[in-house]
Amino acid sequence: MYIVTAKEMYDIDHYTMQEIGMDGKLLMENAGRAISAGVEDFLNEGSRITVFAGSGNNGGDGFVIARTLLNQKYEVYVVQVVQDGKITGDALYHKHLFLKCGGSVRTPEADKDINDIITRSNVVVDAMVGIGIKGELRDPLNRIVSVLNDSDAFTISVDIPSGLPADEEGFGATEFTAVQADCTLVVGAPKMSAFLESTAPFYGDWQVVSIGFPEAVFQKYTNRHVWGQDEFAQTMPERGPYDHKGDHGRGLVIGGSNTMPGSIAMTVKAALKTGSGLITAGTSEEVIRMIASESVEATYLVLSQTNGQLTNDTPVAVEGYDAVALGVGMGRNEETGSLVHHTLHQTDSPVVIDADGLYHAKSDLSIVKGRAYPTIMTPHPGEMAMLLDISVQALLSKPFQYSLEFARDYNVYLVLKGKHTIISAPDGRQAVNTTGNPGLAKGGSGDVLTGIILAQVMQKQGIFQALCNACFIHGRSAELLVEEAHTHHDLMASDVIDGISKVYRTIF
Repeated sequence: MYIVTAKEMYDIDHYTMQEIGMDGKLLMENAGRAISAGVEDFLNEGSRITVFAGSGNNGGDGFVIARTLLNQKYEVYVVQVVQDGKITGDALYHKHLFLKCGGSVRTPEADKDINDIITRSNVVVDAMVGIGIKGELRDPLNRIVSVLNDSDAFTISVDIPSGLPADEEGFGATEFTAVQADCTLVVGAPKMSAFLESTAPFYGDWQVVSIGFPEAVFQKYTNRHVWGQDEFAQTMPERGPYDHKGDHGRGLVIGGSNTMPGSIAMTVKAALKTGSGLITAGTSEEVIRMIASESVEATYLVLSQTNGQLTNDTPVAVEGYDAVALGVGMGRNEETGSLVHHTLHQTDSPVVIDADGLYHAKSDLSIVKGRAYPTIMTPHPGEMAMLLDISVQALLSKPFQYSLEFARDYNVYLVLKGKHTIISAPDGRQAVNTTGNPGLAKGGSGDVLTGIILAQVMQKQGIFQALCNACFIHGRSAELLVEEAHTHHDLMASDVIDGISKVYRTIF
């Protein structure tokens, strides 16, 4: 499933019509019919449906939806929210079809009129404004949206809730009035705003309807995807009958401190559970004594420490490892930073940097940029804002842009963790993982993800694919555990490790 900006969607639409030759009226008919089928899922016999139709493609889709439902014997009303002269082209064609099929169109005259219309409706279809909105909604649209949001009517938006910016190039993180949809039936591909923290809630539950855009056209205009169950099932490497432990990676985890021994323990266990062949934990002797009984399958490398935190007094021998995870629970002492920089310089394999490792890497990002081997950085929004020297609010207003620019500028793979985790590659590819739930909002969840990433990076797949699959496994484990035995309240990071096998059993 692709993710598009408004411009990309316009380009896809234009190319499909002008270069491939699919008529715009046909695409609008396909969209309206597909959305009508989705609307019917929420209807009962005798349901009263009101379609609020605007100008442009969104309004045209609304007229097709109204005609289709009218022909299915539903009680359908259309309220046109713009003047007649604004309905042109393909939308006007479909308006005339609706009228010729026995439909009628009215316009709202006052707030009371709008309220009465909505109150008498079981379902309201929002087809007022599409992805082309510029600036704030004006009268009467802002009044209609306000009344609609205050009502109890079940609201279904067409493609995007009216008033909502389609992407990060909108008009600010919070400066908009938009329909609060219960459900949004997205045309062709989800828009970027479906994954932004300030705009995603307006969509309600959403699903994509296909209207005939060729796959090749999406590939031509966007490098962004949603990574879900299908992608995971199609790309997750299988094991061969003659595989041995050396085929699935020898990994090293460097981290831990006297006050945070559990971090490295969870990373090690997660890496083993995900399928690593061999895992070594590099940490202090005291931490090893604390965690060894919890990770009996791992081997251990004793590192020097001062005041409970790792130092570079005895440099780590990183030769022979297929990948290294660096930073979990290691603390922020200056001596620990020296260890991070040394490891980044010396490691001739992929390195995953998380937690305190990100703090130390930030002091000299030229080391990261200059590495000849893949570097993966896994910040949460606070850590990402720290790396960029911006506020968290600024980051969350444009997470796709900031992530991609950072990945390109520093030649890294970036995993920006959150409700919708964004994975960015230095070559411009981006993917969004939507698995997970609030149960992951616990200490240790990031340490578990680091271990899963370490394991996946060492399997027979590309780095970007490995990161996408790792994020899917992490989130899907939490989902399956809550479905079967846990709640969002009691789910622990260590539980997520145990749930990894449940994820694999869905495809193997």
